[in-house]
Amino acid sequence: MNTAESRVPVTVLTGFLGSGKTTLLNRILTENHGKKIAVIENEFGEVGIDNDLVIGAEEEIFEMNNGCICCTVRGDLIRILGHLMKRRDKFDYIMIETTGMADPGPVAQTFYVDDDMQQKLHLDAIVTLVDAKHIWEHIDDSDEAKEQVAFADVILLNKIDLVAPGDLERLEARIKSMNSMAKIYRSRDAVVEMDKILNVGGFDLERALEIDPKFMEPEYPFEWSGIYQLNAGTYKWMMGDGPDPAMGAALLPLANMGLAAQEATLMDAVLTFSEDEQALVAGEMMRLGKGQYNQLVLNENGETVFNVAIEQPGYYQLFTEHHPDEFDACLRGADSVPDPLKTREYKPDHEHDEEVSSVGITIPGDLQLEKLNGWLSQLLREQGQDIFRMKGVLSVRGWDKRFVFQAVHMLFDGSPDRPWGAERRQNKMIFIGRNLDRDALENGFRECLAS
Repeated sequence: MNTAESRVPVTVLTGFLGSGKTTLLNRILTENHGKKIAVIENEFGEVGIDNDLVIGAEEEIFEMNNGCICCTVRGDLIRILGHLMKRRDKFDYIMIETTGMADPGPVAQTFYVDDDMQQKLHLDAIVTLVDAKHIWEHIDDSDEAKEQVAFADVILLNKIDLVAPGDLERLEARIKSMNSMAKIYRSRDAVVEMDKILNVGGFDLERALEIDPKFMEPEYPFEWSGIYQLNAGTYKWMMGDGPDPAMGAALLPLANMGLAAQEATLMDAVLTFSEDEQALVAGEMMRLGKGQYNQLVLNENGETVFNVAIEQPGYYQLFTEHHPDEFDACLRGADSVPDPLKTREYKPDHEHDEEVSSVGITIPGDLQLEKLNGWLSQLLREQGQDIFRMKGVLSVRGWDKRFVFQAVHMLFDGSPDRPWGAERRQNKMIFIGRNLDRDALENGFRECLAS
């Protein structure tokens, strides 16, 4: 039996947007703590920026920007951890930096509901950074911000130089009222002693269950599945209007009706839903098997029909992102409507604030610094409260070095970084906030290009 000492310790680093996670991560990677650390990063957004912001280090960094690892005991996280463990001799510690929009609970859950992970890894602590200046704007109306505080073993009150002592005392009292068990440290620029956050042995499963009695119930990226016994032939999956213009689905063969086979197919479905979806329109053939993630795009009006070709008779399990009843959906054969032999409903995955979105922009060329400064200043004056974060790695005309910047609401910080060298010069920006206008942001950014 593995003990905690023989297993690899894992720290989950979380905190709301702009709290200083990347700054702390850079400190961890450059401190003389004697550990070889493997880093898994995950950023909410369509353009990966954080991996460019993390300074050069010997540690290996794995970036996941296909969504949010908070949402489920997700195939991509398990897959990366599995690949890491094949190179066990290269590291002795793992750091997972979650997106600022993440509920850390399901991430931590991964290390308890997957047997292989539990044997090889142990969760050392959840470390939450709190932006002392801006957290008040989110702590009352953001479930993610509350959950990040509630699940924390260690809380870092960061950016204390930006708030008055009285406000800091009030914030600490509020946080203690939400989580009296966590150790709280105050910091500026995420400066903290490493032994306060690494190898602290702080995560307590019993306390996690007190916070969330359903903590051990895995969240899935689908809400429903049905097991069908089908003969060879062509079937049709028929859908009407629903809550979304599309629905994800995976159709997988099932070896038999035994529990072991059903659990194996369930994990295959989790892995499949972590793949890039393949958009299908009316009349197209649904793809069958592991890794075949179908995105069923609905007609604007009326019924939408997708074809299903079954070559081998047997058991098949259909997993759908939403419950079929929401789309008045059913499977039809040539002569009948087969009823599922068994159905199951799943705890739906974590959903973010629907008003919160991200806009990622990548364009080649050099920027004119004066134009960029003017545009960003105006943008932050007019929309600063709605823009939670801005991050960028930019190519400025006349500069040999990359320009990196980060902004939290109306606070902006930027500086030259390492030389471009042989790397292709381009501009990458990510905006995270409410009510973002993609076209306006992209047009404004393009107008900053040097002519």
